[in-house]
Amino acid sequence: MALAKEEITARARALGFEAIGFAPAALAPHHRAALLSFLASGSHGEMGWLAHHADRRADPRALWPEARSIIAVGLSYAPTEDPLEALGRRDRGSISVYARNRDYHDILKGKLKNLAGFIAARFAAGVKVFVDTAPVMEKPLAQQAGLGWQGKHTNLVSRRYGSWLLLGEILTTLPLAPDAPHRNHCGTCCRCLDACPTAAFPGPYRLDARRCISYLTIEHPGPIPEEFRPLIGNRIYGCDDCLAVCPWNRFAAAGREAKLAARADLSAPPLATLVALDEAGFRARFSASPIKRIGHNRFVRNVLIAIGNSRDPDLAKAARPLLADPDPVLAEAAAWALAQLRAAA
Repeated sequence: MALAKEEITARARALGFEAIGFAPAALAPHHRAALLSFLASGSHGEMGWLAHHADRRADPRALWPEARSIIAVGLSYAPTEDPLEALGRRDRGSISVYARNRDYHDILKGKLKNLAGFIAARFAAGVKVFVDTAPVMEKPLAQQAGLGWQGKHTNLVSRRYGSWLLLGEILTTLPLAPDAPHRNHCGTCCRCLDACPTAAFPGPYRLDARRCISYLTIEHPGPIPEEFRPLIGNRIYGCDDCLAVCPWNRFAAAGREAKLAARADLSAPPLATLVALDEAGFRARFSASPIKRIGHNRFVRNVLIAIGNSRDPDLAKAARPLLADPDPVLAEAAAWALAQLRAAA
């Protein structure tokens, strides 16, 4: 099947995937053990979907018994500018690099369906496409397929693309020779662990999502615990700190996918503009963005926390109308923000 791998790789490259690798449709037992330990500790917080069908998540063949091989792909979204630059602009919001343009799920799924269609037609094989909304452990699979390794921050790291790879998978009935799993190259470096504003890593290769800013601003549905609010700064959707400080990023060229290039209005948007968005304005501004999935109220909650951390008294006027919001989470966040601004003044 060497020729099949060559043809699939060539097609993937033509579609814009920078990284591609092949692995058996199975996961090593230690990955299952790590998942069960993570869930047993409650470190997944309110992300109940991680616990649902944990048996299928830990075993690709439980997801699809006929699968013989996994094709793992990576699409680079490496930024052209310093991803942490917006953190120093207190009156602006900082949005995670991957969310500064189109929703990557749609982009990856379109490319993966094209690649899967080619495989099905060329080799008469069954195929199923996955982007991280399905119960698939994509980072361990990517490591087994040779794309990179899971760093101490638990994200995939590539020697060529740094921390900036979006992952997708194709399960197929086609038997393909596996690539060698990638070795770990973190060494003694702990920059990612040291950079975390909320100390979300109990140790190397372990994440407590309940302390992670990405979890708090995206997945957490209620009021953000007060102990974390000052540490969030102006991060209004996600956090890139542990990714951005990785030394392997120095080898990463800027991503080539135009639909992932940062929109000017999402690189460091003014907090005063964002907090004033109503439901319709939010939907219009983020219609094709991954930000849309957290909804208007959760997003404005995040903006209010950033306003409270801004130390900019001029933003009090923008936050004050939310004191009367019918959503108690928003009203409380507005009260907190105004109290912080008064204290700073």
